[in-house]
Amino acid sequence: MSLPIEDYALISDCFTGALVGSDGSIDWLCLPRYDAPSTFGALLGTEDHGRWLLAPADATATSTRHYERDTMILVTRWRTADGEVEVVDAMPMGDHRADLVRRVRGVSGRVTMRQDLRIRFGYATAIPWVRKDTAERPPALVAVAGPDGLVVRGPALTASDHSHDGTFTVAAGQTVDLSMTWFPSHRSAPAAVDVEKALAQTRSWWTDWASGCDHEGPYREQVVRSLLLLRALTHLETGGIVAAATTSLPEAFGGERNWDYRYVWLRDASLTIAVLLSHGYADYVDHWRDWLLRAIAGDPADVQIMYGLAGERDLTEREIVSLPGYQGARPVRIGNDASTQFQADVIGEVMLALDRGRAAGVPETRFSWALQRALMGYLEDSWRNPDHGIWEIRGEPKAFTHSRALVWAAFDCAIRGVEEYGLSGPVERWRRLQAEIRADLEANGFDEHRGTYVQTYGSRDLDASLLLLPQVGYCAFDDPRMLGTVRAIEEDLMQDGLVLRYRTDTGVDGLPPGEHPFLACSFWLAEQYARSHRVEDAERLMDRLLGLANDVGMLSEEYDIEGRSQAGNTPQALTHLALVRAADAITEVRAAQATAEVPAG
Repeated sequence: MSLPIEDYALISDCFTGALVGSDGSIDWLCLPRYDAPSTFGALLGTEDHGRWLLAPADATATSTRHYERDTMILVTRWRTADGEVEVVDAMPMGDHRADLVRRVRGVSGRVTMRQDLRIRFGYATAIPWVRKDTAERPPALVAVAGPDGLVVRGPALTASDHSHDGTFTVAAGQTVDLSMTWFPSHRSAPAAVDVEKALAQTRSWWTDWASGCDHEGPYREQVVRSLLLLRALTHLETGGIVAAATTSLPEAFGGERNWDYRYVWLRDASLTIAVLLSHGYADYVDHWRDWLLRAIAGDPADVQIMYGLAGERDLTEREIVSLPGYQGARPVRIGNDASTQFQADVIGEVMLALDRGRAAGVPETRFSWALQRALMGYLEDSWRNPDHGIWEIRGEPKAFTHSRALVWAAFDCAIRGVEEYGLSGPVERWRRLQAEIRADLEANGFDEHRGTYVQTYGSRDLDASLLLLPQVGYCAFDDPRMLGTVRAIEEDLMQDGLVLRYRTDTGVDGLPPGEHPFLACSFWLAEQYARSHRVEDAERLMDRLLGLANDVGMLSEEYDIEGRSQAGNTPQALTHLALVRAADAITEVRAAQATAEVPAG
């Protein structure tokens, strides 16, 4: 059975990523991209659905692990009665090959290591033909099924009932290297990777990237780790940013909230770009903007809320039976039908990211402003239409307050583009529409009796996405209407100090009720506290949230308070970018307070 979600750590080459369990088993890996079919699928089943275990043969061995400095190289130290070893797991950067390397270093004594390799292509629908390439010493294993091929090198393995296993012993000072490389099956297996060189290149690549981070403060370690994870989820060539590395990890056991997050949400990608931009990574705006231009080329009316990593549009959702689900949680889904929804807020998020790029000095291209003008033209005609909202409800579309606020923000960015950057556009018409949208929202999206913004027009229900209104410039963090909204959220949506997205028992989302607190929402509240002069409350909530991260700083989508475990897909980009924003807010407010306390002269 797969491990608790928090027992996994991600390694990545910025094309795809593997989840390595604390037991030494790689239980999830899709090759050669995040959204490809799984090669190791034990995360959503058992070892028979594909894995690569590398751990001491001694069942009583214990381990600790960490990422090597500011990299995505994972180091696990194993201790047995006979000695200690370190296992270094990495997906090499630099050569654009789909490699995975595992280096075992003897630290003390002698440790017998065990391997269990089970290759299952196509979401465990294809057990490959495996042969030994005796031209190499020791012989390499070459596995082929359909379009996929793998070559595995390292200590000898023995075939047994569609798996390969073996043992080897590592003494103090000794190093044993293992590697696996994916290749299209119609081609020859590629040459062996130089593990020493690959690890050095990978170490240098990640540390060089992390060194550009512009952040100082008490949360620097968590901010850098979150930015590294966001970079790992960004495709190195296309610029697409997946929402998470996994599919179908349950938001709640026994329910239907198991979704595929291995795609590029315009919203999440825009927010990620904004966070990277605010920390010194301005060059990513161009890369992502090029992806955006390719993905949504054509009629703005056909814009989707998500795409594949290279801009693919067909993300048809289907359930598969070849994987039984994470600890039996079904259904297992690939694809995502939310791609066909209308979510008015995503255009606002795109416009905000591009506006922040302009403010950082990123120039418009020949096509980028034309794209934004086209998006605004689409919003002029569609902003009154009900939508499915930020949470992608599967029920009937509604007039979501958050969505209308983001439409307002889109017009705000467009107006600023004309007035502050000299771009062309119908600014007077945009101003009239922006004022109309605000009047509409204030009249229909605010509960005067309770003094709070509401989830949808005419309702009295709350939604944590309302915490984003000041973040996008719709109102001030300390606006009385916003403070009233915070009070209402504290009363209605808090569970053991953490924030729910909304009340699922209202039926608004068209799904059976039940889910756990949403970690990004809790970070949004921490940012709100800091910006509205409740910095001590912000710090307490921040400390609580950081304490929910696993041993290597990873967070998933939700947190199961009763089970004391992470829930939902992992690592979740929205969670980590919200963490960064909250850390920035607390750090900036504390710095301002310290400056104000310094006596003049």
